[in-house]
Amino acid sequence: MNETLQPLFPQRRFRAILFDMDGTMLSSIAATERVWSAWARRHGLDVEAFLPTIHGMRPIETMQRLGLPGLDLAAEIGAVERGELEDIDGIQAIAGIVAFLDRIPADRWGIVTSASRELATRRLAAAGLPVPALLVCSHDVRVGKPAPDGFLLAAERLGQPIETCLVFEDSAAGIQAAEAAGAAVVVINATHRHPMETPHPSIAGFETLRVKPGAAGELDILVAAASDQVINP
Repeated sequence: MNETLQPLFPQRRFRAILFDMDGTMLSSIAATERVWSAWARRHGLDVEAFLPTIHGMRPIETMQRLGLPGLDLAAEIGAVERGELEDIDGIQAIAGIVAFLDRIPADRWGIVTSASRELATRRLAAAGLPVPALLVCSHDVRVGKPAPDGFLLAAERLGQPIETCLVFEDSAAGIQAAEAAGAAVVVINATHRHPMETPHPSIAGFETLRVKPGAAGELDILVAAASDQVINP
């Protein structure tokens, strides 16, 4: 069946595509919140108020921001990471991501995640997703999201200017990091419980997106014209 496609960014063509992982390529929100809820209760935190603050950030930044007295960061981070490695129940791929990845040349995409490398590969396997050649994880950068370091490092390793990269993100911290780096952004809202106000295109999944490689190596990102899943600002 023929489909009518239109550019998602009519004025831009890209050289590489960078993905956040949790909430963008795969849904791990239930597992993540189970682990962090248990941690928050152990430290006497208001779980309901605390959980919205954890997404898109490394454990170290999440914990440091709390300023809890006497916290052994290394021990606490290790405990959270062990809990997340053990809990992969319910992790699944975001709709359409597998077919979308198949359309991107292998040397033109990568993942920038706040997870450790071990956790990232475990969650990708649980969701049935490939591990890319480029995987920038929590220990690869000195400062995590919302700082731009991870995306800048990924663009450098791909050999592409960050201004020619398109980032798929879902969290406020990740979006801020991509903006600060200078990349274009698409927001994946598949796991959002409430609408996010954003100036960027927002989409529930990847089913309606297509990648069209150009003769000069650029990548056009196309969307099915009749789709009501993409919200453009």
